[in-house]
Amino acid sequence: MIQRARLERIAGAVEAANTGIGRAVAWLYPALVVLVLVHVVLRYVFGLNLIELEELHWHVYAAAFLLAWGYTYVADQHVRVDLLHANWTARTRAWVELFGTLGLLVPFALILAYYAIDFFWQSWAYAERSEMPGGLPARYVLKFVLLAALVLLAAQGVAVAIRSWLRLTARADGETDR
Repeated sequence: MIQRARLERIAGAVEAANTGIGRAVAWLYPALVVLVLVHVVLRYVFGLNLIELEELHWHVYAAAFLLAWGYTYVADQHVRVDLLHANWTARTRAWVELFGTLGLLVPFALILAYYAIDFFWQSWAYAERSEMPGGLPARYVLKFVLLAALVLLAAQGVAVAIRSWLRLTARADGETDR
């Protein structure tokens, strides 16, 4: 059986990675505001509509949103039915998290990641770019971000399952909740 300390380290490493990535991509939002502001000024003040700027702010927004999924779960800021969750015991919450992550979240994220691999590779193989004249090249970068986001989310689901399992087994061993 894997030692509790090793499981703690695995969960901690995944949480640290998702937290670092989440904090890093949070800085994309102020950059996005500046980018949109520049685009609006260029378009409405100077009459310049640059497709590449418009697509760039779509891509920056998508990357920030996608890469923050794992961090949202670490920070416990994801959508949850608190009406039920708030009234459950710590043990019931741990069981629901364990089964919810391993039975729903992780398989869902991994199935989507499986299909996102082909989505990315086809885009890479064709050197996919925007259909718009003047649009951005390398659309495959954004498709890779989707794949990475799904893997990070699945990994965070595993970390949550580990934490839930450790809570459940700690209570079985006579330890108290932290």
